[in-house]
Amino acid sequence: MAEGFDRMNEESQASLSDIYNRYSNWFRARLVRRYGAQDAEDLLQETWLRVGPYQVAQGVRHPKALLLRIASNLAADLYAGRDRRARCAREVGQLDGWGVEMPAQTDEVLAKQLVLSLPVPLRDVFVLSRFGGLTNAQIGEQLGISPKTVEWRMTKALAHCAAQLRR
Repeated sequence: MAEGFDRMNEESQASLSDIYNRYSNWFRARLVRRYGAQDAEDLLQETWLRVGPYQVAQGVRHPKALLLRIASNLAADLYAGRDRRARCAREVGQLDGWGVEMPAQTDEVLAKQLVLSLPVPLRDVFVLSRFGGLTNAQIGEQLGISPKTVEWRMTKALAHCAAQLRR
């Protein structure tokens, strides 16, 4: 808060300090009730950092509403990021036990995401070929499809992976 606070004129600083002094206890209690103590602290700090520019630009007519709106938007961003990370972790967990060894953790996550993004028929062929070391004839026999179909699916799987990597 200090960096943004230093750039404000004295009148704006006094006004923001007044808002802080009037509403900080109420705001902290409200965030703790709604988001829990740990998330509340992060949201509280970030919200106060973001209130400054509103105060400088036009003053704050409804400080409680502004504080709650900013905190709500920050919480939505926070939880969306957590959801993405949790979804990725679940997808990575689905590939455990395949015996895939990758040199770096980020490479491992990327490879697992690529494989999981394949449609199931393509994924089956890809995994049996690349991780199982089977030939097209062996894969075809195991899946009950022709070697030509195995070749077609493998081509599609590789194209899909290449397209995902270009993104």
